[in-house]
Amino acid sequence: MTTMNPREADDRWTVDAATADLRDRIRAGEFRPSEDSPGQLPPAGTLGAQYSLSRNAANRVINNLRQEGLVETRPGNRGAYVRDWSPLVFLPQTEFDGPTGEDADILTRLVEAVHRKGETRVDSVTAEPAPERVRHRLGLRENERVAVRRRTSIVDGVAVHTDDSYVALRLVDGSAWMIAGSVARGTNQVLAELGHEIVEAVDELRPRYTNDDENSRLGLGAGSVHATEIISTGFDKDGLPVQVTVLALPSSRNTVVYKRRRPVANTEAGE
Repeated sequence: MTTMNPREADDRWTVDAATADLRDRIRAGEFRPSEDSPGQLPPAGTLGAQYSLSRNAANRVINNLRQEGLVETRPGNRGAYVRDWSPLVFLPQTEFDGPTGEDADILTRLVEAVHRKGETRVDSVTAEPAPERVRHRLGLRENERVAVRRRTSIVDGVAVHTDDSYVALRLVDGSAWMIAGSVARGTNQVLAELGHEIVEAVDELRPRYTNDDENSRLGLGAGSVHATEIISTGFDKDGLPVQVTVLALPSSRNTVVYKRRRPVANTEAGE
């Protein structure tokens, strides 16, 4: 979308368009705070005049940005302030790096490496019929049930992405994988103890919009936002697909980065 000058009255502005433009202005540093004062957005009335919107519509723009984690409101203060928060750099390829265990999972390693605070909230643990795309990837029978762990990752107090894992119920029924809460040693370790250690993963990435459930868990409010979906299928040493994990990463809160390296040929002198 072409960014329009918000200071020129234009009846083409909508709440969504103004939200996108104001988001760009925030990221460009227009409201960056000085050394001694917080960065504050103009009042809703001023923003409404800039974008040719009503005060109520301007407040909806501010609320959209608050739900995205870009601005915050403070008790006892009027107006909205630019939040000192940047998107998480998410590197799926680090999943198998480092030790196992709940205290050393991928989110923990990512945020500790850049001196940020991260936590994982377990939203639910259920047994239910397998969604078609999960059933297909796990090679399950029709109507076979799966165990599902739905989690939300939080960085510096902002919910950044959802993380939902699916495993055939027959593999984990009655095990610690089904605990309705955090598992101290990590659920991947539980799978390893059950004879299905995940040693390889295939990731599929696609752009899409968030759904209502994800909006609720991420505090995004009404209205879908752009996101990257990662569907990761984990395999054990025998090549059996064991677990499908679906992550929804809103674009404003996550940057997905993959690293690639060319293998170095191991040649000996004289060959």
